[in-house]
Amino acid sequence: MRYEFTKMQSLGNDFIVLDGVSGELNVTADIARRLADRHFGIGCDQVLLVQAGPAGGEEFAFKIFNHDGSEAEQCGNGARCIARFLTDVGLTKNKVIRARTCKQAMTLTVNADESVTVEMGTPEFSPARIPFAAEREAPAYALDLNGGRAEISAVSIGNPHAVQRVDDVAEAPVGARGPLIENHPRFPARANASFMQVAARDRILLRVHERGVGETLGCGSGACAAVAVGVNLGLLDNRVRVSLPGGDAEVSWQGRDHPIFLRGSAHTVFRGHIDL
Repeated sequence: MRYEFTKMQSLGNDFIVLDGVSGELNVTADIARRLADRHFGIGCDQVLLVQAGPAGGEEFAFKIFNHDGSEAEQCGNGARCIARFLTDVGLTKNKVIRARTCKQAMTLTVNADESVTVEMGTPEFSPARIPFAAEREAPAYALDLNGGRAEISAVSIGNPHAVQRVDDVAEAPVGARGPLIENHPRFPARANASFMQVAARDRILLRVHERGVGETLGCGSGACAAVAVGVNLGLLDNRVRVSLPGGDAEVSWQGRDHPIFLRGSAHTVFRGHIDL
């Protein structure tokens, strides 16, 4: 079968976007893995399948397949790419777009400077809602990691995140600890592992090991998770510049019971087709 695709990136987090609005597309976990393969496929961190929204609901829906074929509930950088894709190819004329993932509704706003702001939902700190195994909510938790220990804060931005503070993000053990945290038994749905260096009250440096992908150049939900944790701990102000290896994003959050917003760029790299 032939798949027409658009390759996009946001903060170096790269995606294959498939148009399931104009015609029905069959995308399985195996197909997503083959498309995402950087040696024998196109190559990407995630595959995004855009579809028409549910009757009487949001205008669009989209599925997020990780590099390993697993399906994710949320992706901030991917959502920004979706917004640019929908407007660039003429699937919508709206600058404010309502879309739904498998777990939640989102509002995507294409700004005058062509950046995109995503309403990412309300951060959840309740262990049962993350999900995370703990008797009660706490600002931080200790994880045993193969004889070592890590102190993390747990939060959901529609998907599970473990955020830990580090003194120097460049020296953070992302490759060693990221997979251990992702697959830790206290995260039954696995987790994204973020390593956060607080540079100032309005700026952090961040690296993220993404669930089902590995370390990426950028992670929108990870940026939101880190800021939510930092604000919750009293370390950060309500508007923060997040510097990731692939570039900067802006996150704003007014605190508990408020939605969190992510703003940044999204770009088309190229378009093409592949025969599977």
